[in-house]
Amino acid sequence: MEERIASSFAAQGLMTTLGARLVQATAGEVQIELPFSKHLSQQHGYTHAGAITSVVDSACGYAALTVAPPDHEVVTVEFKVNFMRPALGERFLAIGKVESAGRQLCVCSGRVVAFNGTAQKVIALMQATIINVRTDGPPKKP
Repeated sequence: MEERIASSFAAQGLMTTLGARLVQATAGEVQIELPFSKHLSQQHGYTHAGAITSVVDSACGYAALTVAPPDHEVVTVEFKVNFMRPALGERFLAIGKVESAGRQLCVCSGRVVAFNGTAQKVIALMQATIINVRTDGPPKKP
C-alpha cells in the first residue's frame, strides 16, 4: 500500500511543482508536507489558498486510495475548505483521514497545520468526497 501511494504521488506533476513531499501513508491516513516558498505566496505574503487546498486535497485523496480496492484509482468528487487563519509558516503539514469508506464513495477529513519554529496552528479544515474508479492498470500518461 505504501509503495502504491508513493508511486502515484511521484507521478503527480502538481505536487512536484509545489515542492510537496509525501511524509506518511498508513491505512486511512496520509500526510503531505509543503515548505513555505515565496513562489507560492499571494499578495500579502501568505501561502496561497490554492497551494494549501491542493496539498490537503491530495492528502485526502491518497488517504482514500489506501482503502480503495487494488483495481481502482480515486478521484475527488467534491470538497469544502475552511480557512481559520492566514497560511503563515515555515512549513505546512496536510493530514488526510478516511472518515467513512463505502463501496464507491469515501468521505475524508483534512486539516493543515502551519509550523513556525516550535509553534503550530491549524490553519485549514477540509471535508472531501472521493470516488473509487475502476482501472485496467496504471493510469495512462498524456
